[in-house]
Amino acid sequence: PEEKLNLDDSQWEDIHVVTGALKMFFRELPEPLFPYCFFEQFVEAIKIQDNATRIKSIRSLVKKLPRPNYDTMKILFEHLQKIAAKESVNLMSTQSLGIVFGPTLLRPEKETGNMAVHMLYQNQIVELMLSEYSKIFGS
Repeated sequence: PEEKLNLDDSQWEDIHVVTGALKMFFRELPEPLFPYCFFEQFVEAIKIQDNATRIKSIRSLVKKLPRPNYDTMKILFEHLQKIAAKESVNLMSTQSLGIVFGPTLLRPEKETGNMAVHMLYQNQIVELMLSEYSKIFGS
């Protein structure tokens, strides 16, 4: 049965509780929002030096994602973009959001010794997708 949440409950007043629940939801998925088979492709794309080419490459990968992943990602990143727009109040820049959500949303299927390097790319991918949201998700 579907669990109903009472968002008026006082436990949801703390934004950290809500954020923690959102991150846990994405962390507990059987596969990350960015499917494992796409991980290396996204990493290769973020390494591209030319910014316009890098954005095109990420956009092309995003369009190849399974529909549920794409739809969820579009809504999530639209929401995170709104959070980044209020950085002066909440101190959450696109960079901060990349650090918080990068490793949660995309990770390799098998952790290798490259964890620190991967984390850097994970953060950069989320950051780029937030800062270039309209170019990546626009029609």
